[in-house]
Amino acid sequence: MDWYQTLFELIDMRSFSNLWFWIVLAVVWSTTSHYGLGVPFDMVLRAKRHGGQSEIDLEDLVRINTNRLLFIAQMSGLWIAGFACFFLTILGLLGFVYGNEFAQSVVLLALPLSVVGLLSLSTARLIQEEDARGEQLLKRLMRHRLYSQIIGMISIFVTAMWGMLQNIGGGIFGG
Repeated sequence: MDWYQTLFELIDMRSFSNLWFWIVLAVVWSTTSHYGLGVPFDMVLRAKRHGGQSEIDLEDLVRINTNRLLFIAQMSGLWIAGFACFFLTILGLLGFVYGNEFAQSVVLLALPLSVVGLLSLSTARLIQEEDARGEQLLKRLMRHRLYSQIIGMISIFVTAMWGMLQNIGGGIFGG
């Protein structure tokens, strides 16, 4: 019984007062910002600075990832959207109607990531429609990264404010 208690002290379900949650939040948004459409940002910078083979490699990787993303969206996009909405709604109800802090933290992480997912789909569609290459592709990827970072900054700010509200006074649930 002691190991069970120790485990749940380490993995505290009160997310906003837990260091692990904030570490996960930082890592998730850092990773999301670095890998736009599955392409590492350092590869974008290398292609922009050096061109040549770096640019060809970037175009190939973007083509592969956009084709994959759009194929998944075409084949099972409605199912994925339906399940995502279902789970976000369930978590939202558990978190903000019933006051479950763990569900609140998952919603505050998953909802903005869903927006970034939709942004990725939109960017992939635009890249494919325009048959973007060279400078045009670099601009698209840079814009995608900027928008992802803006969504991340807003998400981190809102999560931090909500977390402080929860930690200071138990939030609106009196918990």
